[in-house]
Formats: sequence, C-alpha cells, structure tokens
Amino acid sequence: MLTYARWKYALLLVILALSTLYALPNVFPQDPSVQISANRGAVVDEALKTRVETDLQKAGVTAKAVEIEGDNLLVRLSDADAQVKAADALRPDLGSDYVVALNLASTVPDWLEKLGGRPMLLGLDLQGGVHFTMQVDQKAALDKRLEATAEDIRVLLREKRIRYESVERRAGNTVVATLGDAAEAEKAREAIVLSQPTLQLNVVGNTISVEMSDTELRQLAVDAIEQNVGTLRNRVNALGVAEPIIQRQGEDRIVVQLPGVQDTAQAKRVLGATATLEWRAVMEGNAYDARDTGIVPPEARLYHHARDVGPDGKPVPYLLSKRVIASGDQMVNATSGMDPQSGTPSVSVRLNGAGGQRMFEFTSENVGKPMAVVYIERVPEVRIVDGEEVRSTRIDEEIISVATIQGVFGKDFQTTGLDSTKEAANLALLLRSGSLAAPMDFIEERIVGPSLGRENVERGMTAIKYSFAFILAFFLVYYRMFGVITTIALLLNLLMVVAVMSLFGATMTLPGMAGIALTVGFSVDANVLINERIREELRAGLPAKAAIAAGYDRAVGTIADANITAVLAGIALFAFGTGPVKGFAVALIVGIATSMYTAVSASRGVATLIYGGRRKLKSIAI
Repeated sequence: MLTYARWKYALLLVILALSTLYALPNVFPQDPSVQISANRGAVVDEALKTRVETDLQKAGVTAKAVEIEGDNLLVRLSDADAQVKAADALRPDLGSDYVVALNLASTVPDWLEKLGGRPMLLGLDLQGGVHFTMQVDQKAALDKRLEATAEDIRVLLREKRIRYESVERRAGNTVVATLGDAAEAEKAREAIVLSQPTLQLNVVGNTISVEMSDTELRQLAVDAIEQNVGTLRNRVNALGVAEPIIQRQGEDRIVVQLPGVQDTAQAKRVLGATATLEWRAVMEGNAYDARDTGIVPPEARLYHHARDVGPDGKPVPYLLSKRVIASGDQMVNATSGMDPQSGTPSVSVRLNGAGGQRMFEFTSENVGKPMAVVYIERVPEVRIVDGEEVRSTRIDEEIISVATIQGVFGKDFQTTGLDSTKEAANLALLLRSGSLAAPMDFIEERIVGPSLGRENVERGMTAIKYSFAFILAFFLVYYRMFGVITTIALLLNLLMVVAVMSLFGATMTLPGMAGIALTVGFSVDANVLINERIREELRAGLPAKAAIAAGYDRAVGTIADANITAVLAGIALFAFGTGPVKGFAVALIVGIATSMYTAVSASRGVATLIYGGRRKLKSIAI
C-alpha cells in the first residue's frame, strides 16, 4: 500500500524547519573588522572605545560600528583595505596593553545566534583565514635548559650530601658549581656524570664547570622547534579550529594557518603566550630593605605582589627562594573553577610524579610557613624606530598568591589569586595544553585570501550551479512528475548537509566540496534506482499505487547496501586520514546519511501526498 505515517510527516516538517533555520546563517556575509582584547592588567571599557574612535578619526578611517562585545572591542569596517589601515593606526597607540588582531565579524542576527545558528566556516582554499609566522627564540630555550641544569645539579649535590657554596650560570653556556671542600670535587664529578652523561665537565680545585656539547646544542634547537609544534597543535585543538596547518619553516620558524577562525585575538593570545606558574618558598628577611637598597640575599630573588599595596602606595615586596619547587612544565592537568572558601577564581592543578614528589617533600618540611605562586608572562613588543620595526620582549613576573601551608600535599592542589574567571580559564588552558620549549614572536600576521583566487572560486561555484540545474532539468523532462519529486529530495538533501555542517562548526574546504558533490551523486543514483524500479513494476502490470509502493520497498535494500559501504569507507578515511582527507570524510558521511533519508523516506512522503489517498489512478507521470 502507498501510505506514509503521520508521525513521519511531522518528523519531515521538523527536519525541514530545523534545516532551514541552521542553514540560514550562511546567507549573512561577514564584516572585515579589527578586534581589540585586553592583556593582563588592562580593561575594555567606554574609555577605550572613545580612545579608539579618536585614533580612527585621526587616521581618516570610517568605521561601520565600534562596539563592545563581551570582553572585546570590535571595530567593523567596510572592506579589507580599511581593516588593515585601522589596525596599523591602532597598534602603536594601544601598545602592549592590548592585542589588536584582524578578524571577520559575524553579521548573523542575535536571535539566530541564541538558537545556535552560525555560518559554515570556509577553509583557506575557499575563503582564506589567518596566517601566522612565528619565530622561535632559540637563546631563550638554551637559557631555560641551563637554568634547569643548574637546578638539577643543586638538587643532586644536596641529595649526595656534598656541601657547595654556589651553583650558577656563567658566560659561554656554562654552569659552574663552587664546592665547599675541594676534596669532594671528584665525588661530585662522578655524581654529575652518572646523572647527566652528555654534559662536558672540567674540574679545577673546588669548582666544576659544566658545558653542553655542540651536538647537544644542535639537538636542543631541533627539540625546541618540535616541542613547540606539538604544543601549538594541542593549543589549536583546544581552540576548536578545524583542519589547521602547523608546520616548521627553516631552522627557527613555524607557520600556523587557521582557516575560518572568528576570534583571531584569542588565537593569537593562546598560540604565542608563554604564561606559566612557579611555586617558590618565601624567604626570611626584610623585603622592603632589599627593594630600597638593591641588596638581595644570594639565595633569594625580589618579587612584588600583583594586587597587595603597602602603606607607601607601592606593591608589597617579597623575598622568594631562587629554587623553584614546581612549575607549569611539570603540569599534567589544570582546570579552572571557583574556590569554595574564598569564592574567588581558582585553578586546580595536578603535577606529574617528579613535581608531585618535590611538592610533597617541601610541604612536609615547611608546614606553617608561607609559599608563593608566581605568575610569569612573556609579552612580545614591537616599536617603530627610525621607520623600522624593532622587536623586543618584556617578561612580567609577579606574585599572585602568598598562602601559609596548612598541611602536606603532593601532586593535587589549588591555586587562587586570579583576577577573573576568564583569566583562570585562559591560564588553565595554557597549562593544560603544554608549555613551550622556547618563547615565540609573531613576525608576520595576515588574513590570507583563497589560494585558488576569488575569480576561480566564483567560476567553480557557477559551474556547480549550472551542473546542478542541468541535472534537475533532466529529471523534470525525463521523469516528469517524479522528476519534481526527485528535485525536491535533492534540494532538501543539500539543505540538510549545509545545516548539519553549519551546526557542528565544520570547515568547508575543496576536498569537502568534493565530498558533497559525491554525495549528490549518491542521492541522484538512489532516486534513479527508485524511479526505474517503479517503471519496471508498471511494465510488469502492477496498478499505479502498488507500483510506487513496490518501487520504494524493493529499491531500499540496494540503496542501503551501496550507501553503507560508502559510509564505512568514509569512516576509515576519517580514522586514518589527516587534514583535508578528514574534511572530505566528514562531508561524505554527513551527505550519505542525509541522501539516504531524503531519497528513501522524504521523497516517498511527497509521492504519497501527490498520488496517495482513496482515489484510483489509471496512470502516473513517470
């Protein structure tokens, strides 16, 4: 019988409504814009908005709108040229207090965004995106390694009960350990060689000079690049960017391409940040005298608290141990939340085995004593000197929390003292996604256009439109009324594919378009199978209604076999492929799923509406 249940019609109407709703955002174009975000200590407010509007007016740039959206200030502009001009005018004035980044701002209505509607993002090869070139600071990587080596030697000498006066870095990539007794020099040398056999040692009296070999220096440079590439991949995955390109370029550069990114300021901040935490012991002594005289005890360093202000109106100083108890490098996991006791933002931290053991040993011996949490952030700066860019780096180190150790703890604990929940979330993200082996500077940032060129993309879209129109015209002529039904099924299939990929934030690339084109082919095949099966049943002498029902029923098995096989191939491509291959697989799987529904179920519902009911049919238009 040619029937179609009422609940299936209701489901079809719901699917049609939802598909239209979530495909609708793709109709709205994006505005070229400049996005301004505050770094630590700065704020986005009406005063900043007025300041930006004044700067734009001086530069002769007319903005479509300057508006505060959440924690960002967004300057909407009419075209890409005005966008670049506005960014160049704002960067010198705003300085390092703010991140000024190019962006493409959504124009989707608020009511649609509240319902979860967002446009389908296009890849670099179709729409373009953000291109960063980042330079790795190899010297900083070496400095970091030498500091770690010096700390390891201090710990080793204490464990072996070898008295020493100092362990410090010297010029020429050397760490020098000065022992208290020259008679223990050989014992210390053997311990260091056993612990770190790749180091080159030189013993003179009561001093041991430790140097890194040329081979190890070269390997350190390679490892720094590789670790940074891996860390950037983790951070990009945390941002949720689809199909990014992250690759090494030359000896000290990394290229990052982020297709379809909306919040480029957040991407820039997360990619280039080297913010981390260090836990240090608070040393005894008069920190105010050390600050005023500049005389700091040899085993201590002078720090200032980020928020506590003393009676003199200056940040409260603290003397902290040079020895780092634990740092962000030893992080296993970090999550942001709220401290139940103080109600302030916090970051819950889990250290690895080594870090947890050191924290356990320190807290076991220092219950009732204070411990400080130091926030360290490396901020790249660009200044124009004599018409040329001069790049430098400012390192901000400040105490965010000083607390008394109430009890013994190891690898799991909580850090408080953060400004806001957003700062806590950003810090947890940086710690969770891994530390950079060496800091990096953004030496190039640009919005890139489609790699095939706008004209070629437009021609490609025109070709797709004409080919699709030709297919629909052929169906209308060859299958008559069932050609109309097939056309409706194909259009619904395309609408559903666009809606599903927009809803899940998929990035459309050329391989993805190829996947959609292939699924349209699957949908065409399925409809042809159904229509030809109905014609066979008519030629066999079945009544019209029975022929339609039999055509759909008997074609379903063949369609399912073919499509399930293709879905399995798509799953294999997604599981084992990378980058564009995964994009093709996603489009293929989504398209096949929607084409099966529209060809087998939706088109049958339309056919039942036209030919169903109690009236008798002598013939049908097929």
